[in-house]
Amino acid sequence: MKPDFEKMSKAELKSYVLEHRDDLEAIRLLFSTPPGVEIKRYPAMFTDDGQPIEENIRIGEEAIQQRIEQEKGKK
Repeated sequence: MKPDFEKMSKAELKSYVLEHRDDLEAIRLLFSTPPGVEIKRYPAMFTDDGQPIEENIRIGEEAIQQRIEQEKGKK
């Protein structure tokens, strides 16, 4: 009988997946986004042929700087 993955903490689920690497149900749940959590997606930094997209790189750099500032504010 499989454990109830929904009741496991992320740490418990991760440990389970490491021991049961072929359990796709557990793997999907481990990497799923919980309901109500918003994920900010950023545009591609490079074209399909490997050319940098300067505007998108600038957007990414700004996002990283903002995150650094947020983390500094938490300390």
